[in-house]
Amino acid sequence: MEIQFLGTGAGQPSKSRNTQAIALKLLDERNEIWLFDCGEATQHQILNTTIKPRKITKIFITHLHGDHIFGLPGFLSSRSFQSSDEQTDLELYGPVGLKNFVLTSLRISGSRLAYRIHFHELDKEGKVFEDDTFEVHTQALDHTIFCLGYRVVEKNRVGELDAERLKQDGLPFGPLFGKVKKGERVEYNGKIFDPKQYIGDEKIGKIVTILGDTRKTNAAIRLAYQADLLVHEATYEAQEEKMAKNHGHSTSKQAAQVAHEAQVKRLLLTHISARYVGPLVQLLSNEAKQVHENSYVVKDFYEEKID
Repeated sequence: MEIQFLGTGAGQPSKSRNTQAIALKLLDERNEIWLFDCGEATQHQILNTTIKPRKITKIFITHLHGDHIFGLPGFLSSRSFQSSDEQTDLELYGPVGLKNFVLTSLRISGSRLAYRIHFHELDKEGKVFEDDTFEVHTQALDHTIFCLGYRVVEKNRVGELDAERLKQDGLPFGPLFGKVKKGERVEYNGKIFDPKQYIGDEKIGKIVTILGDTRKTNAAIRLAYQADLLVHEATYEAQEEKMAKNHGHSTSKQAAQVAHEAQVKRLLLTHISARYVGPLVQLLSNEAKQVHENSYVVKDFYEEKID
């Protein structure tokens, strides 16, 4: 599992930061990429990465401010132009109004997609997705409009199969290995092969919390509880707490307080105001580290493995 930031700025693009978009790469886990928000020019940012648009199967929108959704019509259309690749449907999650925005943009521009969009408009909190490998939960945050945070929970995985030991104990490589891996007892040549003896400890799944714009709120703490990674906005420095509150945002210190109270392993700060460039970025980082040591202000295209 990896995370890559395609845009880390607040409000509008700058020379150093594009608007919000985050790619959660689940290529090893399910051969998919999930996108969180899709600010203006997200598709241009993708061109500077190894991301293949057809691998993006789910998009989670936090709220309907322009710097989080203006890139959607362009990205959705360009994804359809990849006629040489297999066209796969796309799941789109977000607040009520998202479907109208997307369909209106496509209709007025005369755009036709070669795949289906399945809309999931969210107006309440709770579990919004679950399958055999992942769950996604959401809660409302505290912004100037309805805004969501997402908690992505990877389910625990079966431990590694000790294939070499199975061979040494006399089980021939083949379908019987798969049965043992699935937890089935296998009898071969008069011998019982118990999976408990050949499968390692269960692998604990990772938890990633990605929040939209928000003031400091208990909902963020609940979503981030004991997460391996928290992505939290940090639009302003600590001395601008009043301005942050007025505009529905957080300071870097407040974001770190959320991470500390939620017992998060690592905090990545994004949605940085354009006023913070050069050494001022380090100011935001230092303020956060004073509260939660494992904190870092990210920049566009920053990529991190979650392990």
